[in-house]
Amino acid sequence: MTPGVDWTLPWFAPWRAAGEPVALAVASGLPQHTALNQAAAVPQGLRFVPQDELPEGLPYEQFIFSSGSCPVRPGLHDFFNGLVWLRFPQAKAVLNRLQADEIARRGIGARRGAVRDAITVFDENGALLEAPQPLWDALLARDWRLLFVELRPLWGQARLVVFGHALLEKLAAPRKDLTAHVWRSPAPLASLAEADGWLAGQCTADRLAAKPFTPLPLLGIPGWCAENENFSFYDDSLVFRPRRTQNP
Repeated sequence: MTPGVDWTLPWFAPWRAAGEPVALAVASGLPQHTALNQAAAVPQGLRFVPQDELPEGLPYEQFIFSSGSCPVRPGLHDFFNGLVWLRFPQAKAVLNRLQADEIARRGIGARRGAVRDAITVFDENGALLEAPQPLWDALLARDWRLLFVELRPLWGQARLVVFGHALLEKLAAPRKDLTAHVWRSPAPLASLAEADGWLAGQCTADRLAAKPFTPLPLLGIPGWCAENENFSFYDDSLVFRPRRTQNP
């Protein structure tokens, strides 16, 4: 059974419409893969299957690409992965194809390579941010006081959607140090369909290999954590780390 999710938390709000019916179906006794398959937005050509349908020795990503079947285990990790497939089907399909292409070219070795590393980072831990330029500039500079204190009113014009399913799983029990790898989205995130199309178009091997992400401690976002209303919250240098300087 999938553990309960508090859908009132701000990071789960974009996922509630898709996720709450699936969670209720699982709570009623349906296997998780069956509940996901019954969702209204299952992408054409994809089906969710039990984990034991993944053949031994076949890479997970290659199996999804070649069969159109996404293995699902019980628990929040694969629950959220399924939800991301439901709401970002184009982007997930492109990321899966790129993973399969890299496996076909390079095989499975001790190292994934730059493209597969970047895909894994974003797929597991990524987020999309729509924000005014001053917020984005402060984020890139890792000027946390500017970003979260001096420019705090601008966060009312920003929107962030957590994309990474592992990060969504961790946010079920949030910690101060949870950090997303953020990709700036000019697509309006109020429409996840538009965001999906934009992200699918951005996901090329070259662009991903360049890792166009920047770290953002999520609980620093105004309204995402009551404790950050006291600005000493941002004095924790183990979480709000300054940008590294290059040695001369």
